[in-house]
Amino acid sequence: MMCRLTYKFFLFVFVFFCKGQEEVTQPIGDGTAAEGETVTLECTFKTSSTIPRLFWYKQESCSSPQLLIATYSEKTEMLSVKHDKHSKELHLQISSAAVSDSAVYDCALQPSDKKQQNSV
Repeated sequence: MMCRLTYKFFLFVFVFFCKGQEEVTQPIGDGTAAEGETVTLECTFKTSSTIPRLFWYKQESCSSPQLLIATYSEKTEMLSVKHDKHSKELHLQISSAAVSDSAVYDCALQPSDKKQQNSV
């Protein structure tokens, strides 16, 4: 019997009053993968920051979001990040996917100018 994991994409948005130069985009919808497969969750970003701080969060059902990985952190055994600063991509790769990986995954960008931040 083959189990399948389900993952969901939601857009994590920061809204700015003035510049509006910060943006994170990831596909919205559900996805599935077979146990043991490698899954890549896509995220692209737009920022005025020369050193962007990006994050991936995992939120399991009825739980608070948990920080999985940040662009400045090390790769873990089961997770890695493909960060391309030139094409502005930050993809999360889950190797050997398991049913326990079923969750909502959010990509987030730390605003470059906190004075203009208004998160929604």
